[in-house]
Amino acid sequence: MDAKDRQIIRALQANGRMTNQDLAAEVNLSPSPCLRRLRNLEDSGTLRGYSAEVDAKAYGLPITVFVRIRLERHNEDDVRRFESRIHAIDEVLECHVLTGASDYQLRVVVPGLDAYEDFIRHRIHPIGGIASIDTSFVYSTVKKTNVFPAID
Repeated sequence: MDAKDRQIIRALQANGRMTNQDLAAEVNLSPSPCLRRLRNLEDSGTLRGYSAEVDAKAYGLPITVFVRIRLERHNEDDVRRFESRIHAIDEVLECHVLTGASDYQLRVVVPGLDAYEDFIRHRIHPIGGIASIDTSFVYSTVKKTNVFPAID
């Protein structure tokens, strides 16, 4: 991947609906080489797809929660079971493996506090093997972007 590929990626992260003509103009390429580079990025798996960015509140999911989870044991079966179950829970938008005091951090969206309680009691607790759950509710977002920083 070179600097031109990164320019293409950043432009698409900012506006995934732009036409190839507009993309080519933005990254200072003619349309044909731009399209070739774009297809190579898609074929290599670097560009994994395109999606719409939706306002969660307008969609009906106004509450975002960061949930940190520590497992009781870290054997292969318990880790595999936890991660497999998390994959199947729609409210979990992201799950990250962490260093430090917690093993995982989840980004969860729910329509209300009752729904969050239900999520914990009926979706997370039944997984089993969880030593602790620490919750932080988001009340404001200062910055959110999907555009990677430029790399020299």
